[in-house]
Amino acid sequence: MPGLKEIRKRINSVKSTKQITKAMKMVAAAKFRKAQLRILELKPYAEKMEAVLSSLSSSVGSGHPLLEARPVKNVEVVIITGDRGLCGAFNTNAMKMAVKTIKELEAQGYKVSVSSIGKKGVDLFKRREITLRKSWIGLSGKISYAIAQEIAKDFTTNFIEGTFDELILVFNEFKSAAIQRVKAFQLLPMAPIRDEGKPDDTTIDFIYEPNQQAIFESLVPKNIEVQIFRALLDSQAAEEAARMTAMENATKAANEMISRLTLKYNKARQESITKELMDIVGGVEALKN
Repeated sequence: MPGLKEIRKRINSVKSTKQITKAMKMVAAAKFRKAQLRILELKPYAEKMEAVLSSLSSSVGSGHPLLEARPVKNVEVVIITGDRGLCGAFNTNAMKMAVKTIKELEAQGYKVSVSSIGKKGVDLFKRREITLRKSWIGLSGKISYAIAQEIAKDFTTNFIEGTFDELILVFNEFKSAAIQRVKAFQLLPMAPIRDEGKPDDTTIDFIYEPNQQAIFESLVPKNIEVQIFRALLDSQAAEEAARMTAMENATKAANEMISRLTLKYNKARQESITKELMDIVGGVEALKN
C-alpha cells in the first residue's frame, strides 16, 4: 500500500486538476451562452432570406450558376472541427462522419477533395496523409460573418470554375446543451428553396428594386454565406456545450477520486497509528520483563 505521503500528494494533485476542470467548465458555459445567443439572433434573418428566395425562385426560375446541377465527377468534402480538444466526442464524431462520407463517395467512383475548418480536422487528415485543398485554423472564439464570407467566396469561386461539382459540409449541428448531432449536407449546388411550411411568406407581393432577377442573383451567394455562418455558429455552440459537459464529468470524477483517496489515506493513517501504538505497548511490556 502507498505511504501516507504518496496518498496525500495524489489527493493534492487531483484537487488541482479539479480546480482546472471546474474553471474550464465555467469558461465553456460563458462561451456557450454567447454562441447560443448569436444563433438565435441570426435565425430570423436567415428565415426571412429563405422566404424571399422562395418567392423569387418561383418567379425568376433557377438560372443562377450556384444552383446549376451538372454531372458530378469531383466532390469536395469540408469538415468543421474545433482547434482544441477536451470536448468529449465532439471532434471525433465529426471526423468519423467525414471519413465515412469520403469513403462512400470514393466507392461510387467520385474524385474527392478535402478541406478543413479547424485544427483538429487538419491534424486528422495529416495523420491519414490526405492532402487538403484548403484549411482554416485559429477561428475558435473569432467567428464572424466576414470569415464566413471569405470561406463562401472560396467555395463558390471553385464551384463556378469547375474545381468540384458538388460540395458537402460536415459539422456538428447544435440542438441543445445536451444534444448535438453530426450533419452532412450538400451546400453546393444550392438546392432550390421551397418553403412549403410557410405558404403565406411566398405569396406576398414584394416590390423589388431594381428588379427580381438582380435581387435573386444577389441573394443566392448571400444565402451561401449565411448557411456557412450558421454552420460555424452551430459548431461553436456544440463544441462549448460538449466541453462544458466533459469538464462537468471530469469534475465529478475528480470528486469521486478525492473521496476514495481520502478514505484510503484515513485507513492508512489509522493502520499507521495502530502499528505505532502496538510498538509502544510492545516496548513497555519488554521493559517490564
